[in-house]
Order: sequence, then C-alpha cells, then structure tokens
Amino acid sequence: MARIQIKDLVKTFGAYTAVNGISMEIKDGEFMIMVGPSGCGKTTTLNMISGLETPTSGEIVIGNTVINDLEPGERGLGMVFQDLALFPHMTVYENIAFGLRIKKEPRAEIERRVRAAAEAVHITPLLAKLPRQCSGGESQRVALARTIVTNPAVFLMDEPLSSLDAKLRVDMRTELKSLHARLGATFVYVTHDQAEAMTMADSIVVMSKGRIEQLGTPLAIYNTPATQFVAGFFGTPTMNFLEGTVEANGASRRFTAPGIDQPLPDGLPASIVGKSVTLGVRSEHLLVDANAPHAGTVLITEPLGDATLVHFDYGHGKSLVAKVPPTTTLGPGSTLRFRFAPEACHLFDAAGGARLN
Repeated sequence: MARIQIKDLVKTFGAYTAVNGISMEIKDGEFMIMVGPSGCGKTTTLNMISGLETPTSGEIVIGNTVINDLEPGERGLGMVFQDLALFPHMTVYENIAFGLRIKKEPRAEIERRVRAAAEAVHITPLLAKLPRQCSGGESQRVALARTIVTNPAVFLMDEPLSSLDAKLRVDMRTELKSLHARLGATFVYVTHDQAEAMTMADSIVVMSKGRIEQLGTPLAIYNTPATQFVAGFFGTPTMNFLEGTVEANGASRRFTAPGIDQPLPDGLPASIVGKSVTLGVRSEHLLVDANAPHAGTVLITEPLGDATLVHFDYGHGKSLVAKVPPTTTLGPGSTLRFRFAPEACHLFDAAGGARLN
C-alpha cells in the first residue's frame, strides 16, 4: 500500500520557513501534482518525502510506516529529476540496469526487468545507444525507465519536463498519464506549470508561501477556486479581477465598481452587502454582446486559431480580456459592449482573498 500521509509538516532554514505546517493525504495509486510559484515550498515538500531533506517537525507516513528517520534508499521510492543525470559513458541499457547491478540481482532478472521497463516507455530500439545519441524526449524516457525498473510503489517527480520544448512536453504529458494508468503506482509530481497540473493530475495541491491554498480535483480548482491566489494562478489568460462593493436590491445582490454594475448569483448572504470585494471573471465568461450594458475600446487582439483574445479598456484606467470566436471582426480601436455571465462570477474578500460565494 502506497498511501502517503503528511501531518503538520514544517521545514525551516534558519529564520526562513519554507514549509509551514501542511497536512494532506495522497491516496494509493493517485496522481497528485503539487503546483505553485517558485519558492512556494513544493520541491522542499517532495524532498522531505524522499528523504533528501529532514523535516523540522511533523510526520510523513507511507502505508503504515512513519518514514521520517529512514534513509532515502530504505523508503522504496523512485525519483525522476529535471536533471536526468544519465551516465554519459554507459549505454541506455546499462543506465537502466545500473541500480539492479548495484543490488547484485541475477543477470537473467536484470535482462527481464530492463526489457520490460524499456518496453513500458517505448525505448526498446534505443538500448544500445549512448545518452548523447538520444533526443531530449528519449533521454527523459530513459530516466523514467531507470526508475520503473526498481518497481517502486511511489514515483516522485520534480519538474521532469521543464527542459523539453513545447511539443515534447505535450507528448510526454500524455506518456506520463498513460504510464501511470499502466503501472497503478502512486505519483507525486512537482511543477510550476498549471497546464501540466490540469491535464495530468487526479488531484492538485496549490501551494503559496509554504502553505496549502487549495487541494482538489483539477476541475474543482478551476471552477471553484478557494482563494484569489488560486483563481489567478490557474487559467490562460489569467482571470479578470475588479475591485468594488456588493449592494442589495431587495433579495438580489449586485457588484458595483466605477463603470460596472453587475448582477450576482442568487443565494448570497446578507452579510456580504456593503463589503469590499474582488470580482473575478474568466475570459470565456466575459461576453461580448451588442446589447450588453457596458462599453469598452479594443486595445489589442491575440488570434489563437480556435479563439481570439480581445484586450480592451473600459475606462477608469482598467482593462479586461475576453475570449471570443476566431471569426471576430474586432480590431484595435473598435468599440465593443460586454457583460459578465452572472453564474460564472467569483467573489473574493478584498482584504484576505478568501472565496465568498
């Protein structure tokens, strides 16, 4: 069983707190991705799971065993790093087999397991080559095979795709997700790339300043961000944010700001009336409509092929971005009218950033 439990984990470096009392559970066989900006504590957390860093306090449990005091080699984990660290003078076969030879496994067993690992990541034709004869994507697969061959119950991966070009990264995301499905092992993956997190993870941990901002499924984090930080971190382009207040009109609620008077979803509590809030709206929920109540002037457009991003100024020194169909005729200087889809409006506390609706 490869369930991982992290309880009140803290890591300090002198006066600096890198990880500040986080707790979470990673289920057996789950693909968990830790995501956040540089310095948020995600790699430090991974290093404490692996044994490369010692927790200042707190507990890490794999299965039913507390592993805080175990050496990295005693934890039964496999690690893949951004720096692949392949031996340049060894063939691909020898790189994959190295760990098994150190353990003095029988030659026939080494042969069987190396072949099986190579087949799992589709590099069997490369076994006689040297690392310098392999492309970036092929080298990444070699590093994965070197980890697979040890049969770990848990794979720890620290930004393994960050050095690849854009197309290879997309291809390798698909490979990793397929590999996880075939192996059924627990994957713990660290990245700062929200696209990797959204496309591969069963669940995502969003971290900031050593704390967990939100833990949930990719769609839950995208559709119902728990804080303004999470809302702004996920989504391309980033979510539109406007500062204003909530006003009441009978039982209904409205968001008001200079140049904006926006109906809000039903069911908001009376306590929110008069409160300073931040309204968040994703670009796909900012609707360009000739009959809409608000006006703006187009600044630039960004054709993406399947859609076009329209950046526009609506006055008061503020700009917004809308995602519109690729057939749009809007261009710089054009006037447009817009509205927000009320059911897709997110409200956050202006002071602390916590979600209010």
